[in-house]
Amino acid sequence: MPLVVPGINSTDGDSTEDWMTKLVGKKLSDEESSSETVFAKRDLPQEARIIEPGMMVTKDFKENRLNVHVGDDGTTILGAAINSPQCSRKSTLPALKPLQALQLTSTRIQGAPKQKLKSSVQRGLRQGLLDTFPLLNPYIDEILPKKASLSSVKLTDRNTLYVLDTTPLFYQQDLTGTLLPHLRLVHRFPQAFPSIRIDRGAIRFVLSGATLMAPGLTSPGGRLPADGSPEGVEEGKEMEQRLEKDGRWSRELVKGEPVVVIAEDKEEACAVGTLVVGTKEVKEKGKGPVIEDAHFLGDGLWNMSTE
Repeated sequence: MPLVVPGINSTDGDSTEDWMTKLVGKKLSDEESSSETVFAKRDLPQEARIIEPGMMVTKDFKENRLNVHVGDDGTTILGAAINSPQCSRKSTLPALKPLQALQLTSTRIQGAPKQKLKSSVQRGLRQGLLDTFPLLNPYIDEILPKKASLSSVKLTDRNTLYVLDTTPLFYQQDLTGTLLPHLRLVHRFPQAFPSIRIDRGAIRFVLSGATLMAPGLTSPGGRLPADGSPEGVEEGKEMEQRLEKDGRWSRELVKGEPVVVIAEDKEEACAVGTLVVGTKEVKEKGKGPVIEDAHFLGDGLWNMSTE
């Protein structure tokens, strides 16, 4: 049954206002002939989206994100983007705070020319990586050799990508934010990053730029880290125990911590992001957003040329 959610351009006094009030947030009948269903599929303005079962529901529209709306002929269109500046109606929804994160839903990102980094800056980044990702310790000399020539590439929204020759390694916001690994690096060293796993049903939403929700992690196909730290780590053996073969699953993760997203039955990671809630809370509540604005396979950062 479709679920009706508010369009971005509804306006007071509109002839559909009463219907919108009745329908928003409610599932429609399976009966194609019901007045509510007919209205939703035929008469609702194009900006009022009909979300089919299992599809993401989001208030914000982004170009190239998976959007669902009703076409002029009344059919439901999947995967098309609405260009909000072209809409003629004014939104009654409160203005959304502009996102400061990198808009990774673009199919292409154009970066500025590369700039080589000073040795002191490289040393600082190297230590920052080890502090953030202790599981990287056995591989850091391979990833970022001490005499390597590391370069930075300025991106949009004050983000920076760090590149070794032509190999993307990490990206960072505002030069003060958390370093996040590029998926190409994660694919080379999957065991070096804390991870969570989504079920099959969540894969297409993550790969469309949707917010990752808790049910995709708490279902039988999902996986969250075990509660093994800090209480479960012996004093003086923190590094040794956390660098076990599958150490990426060995401890609960906290809000704001970077994490890699793996898909059920898939070997390679499909996304990287920052937790908006700790994994312990995800287990306890089982609902709500977990990762927003992730870097995912096929997004602008993945497709960006670093030659």
